[in-house]
Amino acid sequence: MASKENRFSTNASGRYYVDDNCIDCDLCREHAPLLFNRDENIGFSIVIRQPISPEEIELADAALIHCPVDAIGNDG
Repeated sequence: MASKENRFSTNASGRYYVDDNCIDCDLCREHAPLLFNRDENIGFSIVIRQPISPEEIELADAALIHCPVDAIGNDG
């Protein structure tokens, strides 16, 4: 389970985030490329923009559910 205490500081502010459990597998970026991207400075995925529409929330939730290491959190 993702921990907000271990979230990457470069995540966009908001309820979704990626923490230091990330293994850079690319799955979240495949599910929601407008919401997740790779931070080249740290070598892992981050949330670049919080979802707004119901469709975007569904994509973010799919990324969260399918993350193989539970590195995506949702504090909403």
